[in-house]
Amino acid sequence: MSSVSAVAPRIPAFPPISRGPLETLQVNLGYRCNQACTHCHVDAGPNRTEEMPAAIIDLVLQFATRQRVPVLDITGGAPELNSHFRSLVARGQGLGLQVIDRCNLTIIEEPGHADLPTFLARHQVRVIASLPCYDADNVDTQRGLGVFAKSIRALRALNREGYGQPDSNLILDLVYNPVGPFLPPAQASLETTYKERLSTEHDVRFNRLLTLANMPIARFRHALAREGTYTKYMDLLVANHHAANLSQVMCRSLLSIDWQGYVYDCDFNQMLGLPLSNGHQRTHLSELLTRDTAGLPIVVGNHCYGCTAGQGSSCGGALGA
Repeated sequence: MSSVSAVAPRIPAFPPISRGPLETLQVNLGYRCNQACTHCHVDAGPNRTEEMPAAIIDLVLQFATRQRVPVLDITGGAPELNSHFRSLVARGQGLGLQVIDRCNLTIIEEPGHADLPTFLARHQVRVIASLPCYDADNVDTQRGLGVFAKSIRALRALNREGYGQPDSNLILDLVYNPVGPFLPPAQASLETTYKERLSTEHDVRFNRLLTLANMPIARFRHALAREGTYTKYMDLLVANHHAANLSQVMCRSLLSIDWQGYVYDCDFNQMLGLPLSNGHQRTHLSELLTRDTAGLPIVVGNHCYGCTAGQGSSCGGALGA
């Protein structure tokens, strides 16, 4: 097993797990974002300059085709700020891939992006949008003043294109994550509350709510350290670890690709600089064009408890939900 050394000796080593068949290629187009959220594990923000170049985007599509990966999951930062984003979406759809855009919603109000809802609808892109609460104060506390109002306007724009509507095949899912060092509540019951509040108060509709735990890395870990709650939060994650979640964690069926084309088991390992199991050498996507990754050990560490605690957490929400 490849493993990351513990930062606290009382935290037990995370159980060894290995990769299964590849189903999702998650591509990080860069760390630049129009926001700088307190929970962001990418440390994304307006001053970041990393951006995936066209040559790596070509390689991503070549890999997806050769390996017959069905899902192309596009993330960032704000992935739409990459100048090649729309080309990647259109080409991916043309290859028959299910394309996902992980959208922060407020990007729609940035200059040059007003037509983004129309573009996404035209290409049948599944939108997974961040909205950490249905309450304005909670959202603005976590993501910045005025973000909730901008998000609601963006959701209405997506609804007008058909997203989230009962008679439409345009999928709009929302993402919830706790404001502080807590586990998410039950996904199904919170989804009901979200739908009631957003529909009644804002005339907004969506398909599913995905609940994610905050990962104890990067910006969120720094916040925990400042508040003196890092140890308490790790204790919470370890105490609520469910072994049954190990069979469903996202790293078993997903590869995460950084803006330079290097490969990781998940987006969190990417941010921690923990490459795909290959000794201590980084693996480039170009090295995997004809290689099957199934069976490779997954690089694990203390942060992995964030995916197995409670109902579990993944890019697709609660595990088994």
